[in-house]
Amino acid sequence: MQPRRLWLWVVVFLLFPALSYAQSYKVVSSAGAPSGKVPAAVASALNPQGMKFEDSQGHVVAEIWLAKTLPAASSPSSSPDILYGSLAPGTFVGVLEFPAQGSDYRGQSIKAGYYTLRYEWIPEDGNHMGVSQYRDFLLLLPSAKDTNPGQVMPFKETVKLSRLTTGTGHPGVLMMDRARNSLKSLPAAFQDDSQNWAIQADASIGGKTTPLAFVLVGQYQGG
Repeated sequence: MQPRRLWLWVVVFLLFPALSYAQSYKVVSSAGAPSGKVPAAVASALNPQGMKFEDSQGHVVAEIWLAKTLPAASSPSSSPDILYGSLAPGTFVGVLEFPAQGSDYRGQSIKAGYYTLRYEWIPEDGNHMGVSQYRDFLLLLPSAKDTNPGQVMPFKETVKLSRLTTGTGHPGVLMMDRARNSLKSLPAAFQDDSQNWAIQADASIGGKTTPLAFVLVGQYQGG
């Protein structure tokens, strides 16, 4: 066999396992809100139909319940760096459970358990430049500490409680993604242009059905 052909076969052999075992994800429905696992007021605000985000081996990465209804912002944002301007920062969006240790978009470890999701914007300062094209994020808060889903929580309080999920000086964050019109049915999983894996589902914002998407597998690669 000629050296060039041998080299090509070596490359194919080395790449084959990576191509064969590339991870993919899907969303499956789950029944029942997490009653007894989160404060009663929070559980009653959730859709009873949950969503399990699973890998290709059927392992559950996270389970999510969105709020039945989300209030529309009194002053919606039309800024080009805001994806979901109809939501007010600090709004309760839902609950997420990590059945095993998880991580956020910064790569910070998050213990197994239940967390509320609060919508926030990245501050426009030098400390956050380049983190994302858009400023929309979801912050993870310990569900036992976030007991009033009807409250639009102030930014400082949201960040303070979210830091309890990481035990660091940074809150636990999930990057929100641009919703895909190409998805035929929701909820669904998709891989974005940065190779992150995201979940997309319909939410009711001010009585209007609006698709929301956020990353569950992937992390910021900057400094």
